[in-house]
Amino acid sequence: MRPPRPPKELSDKKAHSARMYDVYLGGKTNYPADRQAAEQVKTVWPTVQIAARANRSFMHRATGVLARDHGIRQWLDIGTGIPTEPNLHQVAQSILPQAHVVYADHDEIVLAYARALMDSTPEGRTAYVQGDLRHPQDILTAPDLLDTLDLDQPVALSLNAVLHFMTDDDRPYDIVATLLDALPSGSAIALSHCTPEFEPETWAGIADIYNNGGTPVQFRTKPEFERFFDGLDLLEPGITVCHRWRPDGGPESELTDGAVSLWGGVALKP
Repeated sequence: MRPPRPPKELSDKKAHSARMYDVYLGGKTNYPADRQAAEQVKTVWPTVQIAARANRSFMHRATGVLARDHGIRQWLDIGTGIPTEPNLHQVAQSILPQAHVVYADHDEIVLAYARALMDSTPEGRTAYVQGDLRHPQDILTAPDLLDTLDLDQPVALSLNAVLHFMTDDDRPYDIVATLLDALPSGSAIALSHCTPEFEPETWAGIADIYNNGGTPVQFRTKPEFERFFDGLDLLEPGITVCHRWRPDGGPESELTDGAVSLWGGVALKP
């Protein structure tokens, strides 16, 4: 089965981070340039596909915990990426059918597949906002978001494997603070982020591949990642490699930290 043609604004001759992630997850929404770049990453990080699946599983578990144990009924997922089932709303609505979910991404390739994100339960709602994380106010004031989420009620902010595509020049800590400031007490945040700490040479090579391909990255240490949670109440077990965050007993529980190399954490806004 051939992947659909990309939107005219995009070139299928240049690797795209969302489509590379789709390659890692075994998807079909990608092109030769994406597969070639993904193979380059695999040569220096052979477990990248395992890590991508571990990150996806972390998102599923974090969403489930917030819905089941904390009664969160609204989500804002930024840096959504190409839809891969089960998507966040499917996990949330399997627990709380009335859950409302807004997805946001700035990539045209995601917009082209956004219909897959709109398959809500009859009781719930989903929406898609075309917006750049670097401009959080544009996302927060988007009509479709305001029509879907009640910002006077708790919202879970989901930023999975997206903040390492923001360098310090992008002011990521300020951006996360801006988003959280717009949400009321009782809201939550779930984050995952690549780290170079376990295999520094490997991650220097990965950074070169992305940076040389035109996608700036900045991988962060645990103390740097922890700064995103300043002033929040971390849920147990705190900051940990994402496959160790409340594992469900699956095969990922046996992975090494270096194979995954993504920090994960979930916190509530007091």
